Amino acid sequence: MAQRGTDTHCNLLAERNTGAESDRIDNWHRKQAMSNLSDFVHHHFDKPADELGEVEKRVLAKAHERKVISTDVNAAFSADASFGERIADSIARIGGSWSFIIAFFVFLIAWTVINTIILVSGAFDPYPFVFLNLILSMLAAIQAPIIMMSQNRQAERDRFEAAKDYEVNLKAELEVLSLHQKIDMHVLTELTGLREDVARLSAALAAKG
Repeated sequence: MAQRGTDTHCNLLAERNTGAESDRIDNWHRKQAMSNLSDFVHHHFDKPADELGEVEKRVLAKAHERKVISTDVNAAFSADASFGERIADSIARIGGSWSFIIAFFVFLIAWTVINTIILVSGAFDPYPFVFLNLILSMLAAIQAPIIMMSQNRQAERDRFEAAKDYEVNLKAELEVLSLHQKIDMHVLTELTGLREDVARLSAALAAKG
């Protein structure tokens, strides 16, 4: 019984030591990764990691975690749009289409024909079509600010898309630079090993000779 208790106690100590050793190893790898990341940032950005902007920090974090940074710009931008902004976009999209232009042109011709040819004596808006001019003026007064709202949203979308493109391009560039660095390190390691092998072979040949 005493021997079994001693064995159990030893096993617990071994597991505890193993866990502590694993934590030390993880901490060491984490410190090494952060040190390499700091060196990488200082080398390629020409400034310390603490002086990076929010975009650069986010891109570096995504690259370090091996996570995708690309975003569906249309879905992300539309998700934040209010009801009024969606209405403005719809009105601007309809008002700038050929369907609206053709329909409005047909409406103007029909209005003119009805008030000049069909209803010659009892026209509800005779020439010079004062009521039609009032309708067109009100329509222009309402449509102009709505179109400007849509144009402002389009400008915001362009800036949002440009920011996302910058993040994706920056991450891709960092990945390429990191890949080049890894390849260079691998080549240097291989060359060092080959030099050591050549030195050993030369020493062996010299000893035999």
